[in-house]
Amino acid sequence: MSTVLDQDYLAKRQLKRGTAGWLLLAGLGVSYVISGDFAGWNFGIAEAGWGGFVIAAVLMGLMYLTLVLSLAEMSAAIPAAGGGYSFARQAMGPAGGFLTGLAVLIEYVLAPAAIVIFIGAAVESLLGVNGPVIYALFYIIFIGIHLAGVGEALKVMMVISALAVLAILGTAIALLGDFNAALLFDIEPTQAVGASPFLPFGWYGVWAALPFAMWLFLAVEGVPLAAEEAKNPAKDVPKGIIVAMIFLLFTAALMVIILAGVTGSKALGSSTVPLVDALNAAHKPLLATMVNVLALAGLIASFFSIIYGYSRLVFALSRTGYLPQSLSLTNTRKVPARALIIPGIFGFLASLTGEGDLMLAMAVVGATVSYALMSLSHILLRLNHPEMPRPYKTPGGIFTSGLSLILSLVALTGVYAYDPRAFMYTLVLFALGAAYFFGYSRNHLVAKTPEEEFSMLAQAETA
Repeated sequence: MSTVLDQDYLAKRQLKRGTAGWLLLAGLGVSYVISGDFAGWNFGIAEAGWGGFVIAAVLMGLMYLTLVLSLAEMSAAIPAAGGGYSFARQAMGPAGGFLTGLAVLIEYVLAPAAIVIFIGAAVESLLGVNGPVIYALFYIIFIGIHLAGVGEALKVMMVISALAVLAILGTAIALLGDFNAALLFDIEPTQAVGASPFLPFGWYGVWAALPFAMWLFLAVEGVPLAAEEAKNPAKDVPKGIIVAMIFLLFTAALMVIILAGVTGSKALGSSTVPLVDALNAAHKPLLATMVNVLALAGLIASFFSIIYGYSRLVFALSRTGYLPQSLSLTNTRKVPARALIIPGIFGFLASLTGEGDLMLAMAVVGATVSYALMSLSHILLRLNHPEMPRPYKTPGGIFTSGLSLILSLVALTGVYAYDPRAFMYTLVLFALGAAYFFGYSRNHLVAKTPEEEFSMLAQAETA
């Protein structure tokens, strides 16, 4: 930690403050996740049946809700662009901060790579073209919009997200009259332990369905990454992330209950376009075509917003010296251009494998590890820093974050139950990242504590 922050260093590494209010932040939270409502989660029904998936979804909804309430407190107390990494650094020191940041980075770089593969498939179904050129085109266009400035990017994101939300709400309303509760339980029970009409694949199915249930909420934890660009971080970030989570719980309930009650759980468990298939099953082909087009908006919304998320995380990790310091340089619009472009190149190269499902599973491993570390950070900050100003306090305190910690560890084992290959590949990435930190970057950090960084940043802004 030999390098000391100075005003000139930080003057070249500043984001545009006062851009996002709580409504834009709530929109960002919904945008991160919204593609998960359109497809992917439903494969969990094939693992657990409808009843088993409902149990998995309730558990994961509870995990995300308790995590979000914990993050709301920490984001108000430590309003930094690093989000969870900054909280962990404060609670567990440089090593804990890096491992948390690395876990989130794995999630946020691999998720867009997976999503762009799904975007390519959607474009192919609509226009008949797909492949690396389509992947590159989407990366170039949406990184380009981000380079124009955070205000412009977030407004574009809100419009795209609104179209996706319209498709979800419109589908739910259109299908209400066709709901048939008997179709929820049309999968025959197996011989598995605990199997029943409600749990046709037994309790093991619930375990294996946990990663799919996460898709209904995955990445909402990224809202605090926008803290340094919020108008009033202490109020806007907690309000934004909590409102986003409540809305996502609502849309998740709509999708899980209504679609299965129209399509049937057996058919829904293998559907690649569950909203479209449900509308076709209800004999609404025109609306199905419209929703098929708007589903692309949902994929784009998540792709676009997670690009924003990884850029702010890389910016924060770089500014402190965990990653090469040049990645945190900002341009005249106060946009971290290199933090947008360089991870985008890695994401594009990963997309060329075509292994979208594998990369999403690896992203879920990174996510669950980060959730456990962020939950632990909340507990440690409550115990070791009771004097820290907390404009927002988590209801239930460490009981709430303790529940989040336990459920995140359970979710992590669920990924192993479903896809051991993704679990092991992600461990390899963690090992490489840890080797980089302990072998190099821990000796090149530019601030001993978050407080030192925040103090110098405040001085640089007023200079």
